[in-house]
Amino acid sequence: MAMLHTVNKSPFERNSFDSCLSHAKAGSSILLFEDGIYAVVKGSSASGKIQKASGVSIYALGPDLKARGIGEDQIIGGVTVVDYGGFVDLVTRHDSVQSWL
Repeated sequence: MAMLHTVNKSPFERNSFDSCLSHAKAGSSILLFEDGIYAVVKGSSASGKIQKASGVSIYALGPDLKARGIGEDQIIGGVTVVDYGGFVDLVTRHDSVQSWL
């Protein structure tokens, strides 16, 4: 069963991101949005955790990157940037959605 995990809290303020990573199974996806996108910034402690996540697809919401002044050149490789339509596509492609608050 493919699950979409969503994280909107900063990985530096809450443990939502770490909890998500520990429960995400191979074949599932993680969408980071709002302050959750800070996890994909190159050189951060959270980005290293993403790079170690095996079999999980990572997505970041482009408008939230832009709103925080983060360019796509500042995020780690392997992360797919999506727009709002891409967010909707992810929800419809997965069997269920787990929001990590």
